[in-house]
Amino acid sequence: MSLDPTAADQALARRAAEGDDRAFAELVRRHKDGLYRLLRRYTGNPDDAYEAAHEAFIAAWGALRRYDPARPFGAWLRTIAINKARDRSRRSKVRRLLFGDRPIEESGAMQAADPACGAEETLFQIQRARMLDRAIAALPPQLKEPLLLTGFEGLSQQEAGAVLGVSAKTIETRAYRARKILAARLGGSMT
Repeated sequence: MSLDPTAADQALARRAAEGDDRAFAELVRRHKDGLYRLLRRYTGNPDDAYEAAHEAFIAAWGALRRYDPARPFGAWLRTIAINKARDRSRRSKVRRLLFGDRPIEESGAMQAADPACGAEETLFQIQRARMLDRAIAALPPQLKEPLLLTGFEGLSQQEAGAVLGVSAKTIETRAYRARKILAARLGGSMT
């Protein structure tokens, strides 16, 4: 009988903290895709997301001895990742202030286009996905983070609150406000 994912993560984290490199590699394998998706949506840029995920795993490796097994490993890792994304955002703002704006890189759509659609519909889907990426990335962090954690990562409001250190009601309110802003910017209903 296998362990539930949370218990398995906790066991792997314990082994990794004791120096088992393979246990940490398994944690990375289990969480890298979800963490990248979260950071991709947070940053709006695939390269920044990749770098932030890399930094998050490095920081997690260094902090494993401080990990509290009473807390889900995934939530702990997301907290580190969001902090790394915030750090990157602050550094980027300072660079822009010092060196001026750099061109915004166009990234590919986050989802593959439906092969059953025609070329025009496929192009529309890709453009819509890019618009959504940019609109989410432009949200202030206090609105973006609850939206990403609950709307895209599937965390409950209580779990997202634990990651961000706020109440479930605050998460609910901020995610609602984020959806309203996105709906207004994208000309549709997301509420």
